[in-house]
Amino acid sequence: MKKLPSEEYLKKAEKLTGKEAEYLLMRIHGKLGRRVDDNKISSLDALAIQLEIEDDRRNEWRKNFNELKARLSKHTVRL
Repeated sequence: MKKLPSEEYLKKAEKLTGKEAEYLLMRIHGKLGRRVDDNKISSLDALAIQLEIEDDRRNEWRKNFNELKARLSKHTVRL
């Protein structure tokens, strides 16, 4: 994983409160978590990358949910 955080997400990560940053760090796992543990990446960079990952996942979930909702609405009988 060679991903670097974008400027947009670095700015968002800098604005996090201590509590928000703590919760976000607790959700970091896998290669990104190991990079933080091995001091190969700063906590701020890791937070920014995690924010971006979560936004991407959330957007994908929303897209899938809207597609499902559209398919279900086609099959709903209205009285």
